[in-house]
Amino acid sequence: MTTTSDYDARRVSDVDVQDKSALRELAPSLPATSTAIVDDDPNDLAFFELPGADLSGEELSVTVIPQQADEFTCSSCFLVQHRNRLHSSRSGSPICTDCA
Repeated sequence: MTTTSDYDARRVSDVDVQDKSALRELAPSLPATSTAIVDDDPNDLAFFELPGADLSGEELSVTVIPQQADEFTCSSCFLVQHRNRLHSSRSGSPICTDCA
């Protein structure tokens, strides 16, 4: 007879099995109240800026190649695909195999 396993149940690890009396011994030495302190340093913002990240003066030049005779533009995703990726559609518009 096989037993069923509850895969959603919490797993018991070695940390859970350890004796928690050590924590109870430390409890009297801990302060009774604790406050959260947020270190909000305005100088930290400089660390998030990447060096040379200002690309406003750059100009992008791309060579545009016209659609070839063995290519088609998918009517669903509008990507130019090779003819071997053409899938027949009911509406007659060209659709690639990924969108079909």
